[in-house]
Amino acid sequence: MSQRKQKLSLTMIVKDEENCIKRCLDSVKDLVDEIIIVDTGSTDKTIEICDCYNAQVFSYPWNHNFADARNFGLDKATGEWILWLDADEEVGQENREQLNDSSLFEDYDAFSVPLINFYGDQVDLDNIAQIAQPRIFKNYKGFRFENKIHEWLNLSAAYEQDRVGFIDLKIYHYGYMNAMIEDKRKYQRNVNLLLEELKEDNNHAWTHYYLATEYYRRRDFNKAFNEVNQSIALFLKQGLIPPPSMLYSLKYSILIETGSWEGAWPGIQSAVKMFPDYVDLKFYMGVILYYKKMIPEAIESFEECIKLGDDNLNHLSLKGLGSFRAWYYKGLCLEELSREVEATWAYYKAVKLSSSFTHARADLVKLINRLTNSTLNQENINLEEIAELIQQIGNK
Repeated sequence: MSQRKQKLSLTMIVKDEENCIKRCLDSVKDLVDEIIIVDTGSTDKTIEICDCYNAQVFSYPWNHNFADARNFGLDKATGEWILWLDADEEVGQENREQLNDSSLFEDYDAFSVPLINFYGDQVDLDNIAQIAQPRIFKNYKGFRFENKIHEWLNLSAAYEQDRVGFIDLKIYHYGYMNAMIEDKRKYQRNVNLLLEELKEDNNHAWTHYYLATEYYRRRDFNKAFNEVNQSIALFLKQGLIPPPSMLYSLKYSILIETGSWEGAWPGIQSAVKMFPDYVDLKFYMGVILYYKKMIPEAIESFEECIKLGDDNLNHLSLKGLGSFRAWYYKGLCLEELSREVEATWAYYKAVKLSSSFTHARADLVKLINRLTNSTLNQENINLEEIAELIQQIGNK
């Protein structure tokens, strides 16, 4: 158990989570002092599993409101501090000792942590979207959850900005992986709740955004595009300039997915100017320029991505857009300019940074096979090192 003076309570809401809740509770059993579980109607072994961790389980009649259920859990927690999680998450093992620093708890009222969202078919640390999100906060301070779905903590109403700290205590989220997204019942439940919210208040900008994300994950791009544009328009109407950066990331992701290069240009330039430190938008601009055959300008964008890197958690960001994916697209651009030796280096950089990024490996092998050994040797490219790297990756 912890050495800190402050008592830390875990609060969660669950329903039929027997496939993942053990992983979640295993990750916090030695980290928290109290486990509060709000069950909204499980019919599987969820409650039985929670009992094995000495959790306090409270039944809660489901009223189609996630915030209400979370706030019910807050009312049951007795710790001075709250950690909130979902059952499809787990807390990383690294950097836990930071929670034993009592001075931190004296200086802040809440803490953001890195939220690591996996996506794709399998768990891969190179296929993640990450952002800093407030997950630890002081109890009895007036913090409450809001919104029926995609609920959030009302931090802005209860604290001064400098009272929120940051702890590098990673939370890994598995709910955006393909197997979970393909659950039509969960998708339909989410869409129905969001549409109900819009019936009550059609001017709620965040609801339109979250509805757009649901449509986007199901590849219903037309609906997603309409909803994200409504969200942006409402934020502007409410005087929030600029609107949240993730809205623009979603908007240009949709335009890229649909190959709408003319629709994306030159608007992406304005988005980049609004958020010059947001590597995702800079990367999307590079992709748009590449497909518009504006190759030198695209190279410049990808080089700027590499300078920005992947570590800015102020925005929701896909890993690799400031590293291996940017190097890969730079290689594609260099090939377009017939600068094949430089393209070889770019693909090699991408492969070195991500062994699971198969596109770069395939294009690297293809390019090396096309070039002569003498050409590569003249440019001081170590073919043996590249061959060894490719073989190592292939054996994984």
